[in-house]
Amino acid sequence: MNPQEQPPEPPRKTSLVRTLRAVAWSLIGLRAGEEYRRDLQSIHPLHVLLVGLIALFAFVAGLILLVKWVV
Repeated sequence: MNPQEQPPEPPRKTSLVRTLRAVAWSLIGLRAGEEYRRDLQSIHPLHVLLVGLIALFAFVAGLILLVKWVV
């Protein structure tokens, strides 16, 4: 190994809040380029999938409740 080469840093762990924020911004279609690249490097795809499914079910349940309340 060359003394000037540094080992790659391990992937950072992300918080649940960062994953929630990334999914929320993605659902409405607003993602800044730099934030998107940072999220790609740090957020685990399984976490995004789980949070996305939970958000989808919550959205559908909210729509159902809204319709029942109006009708």
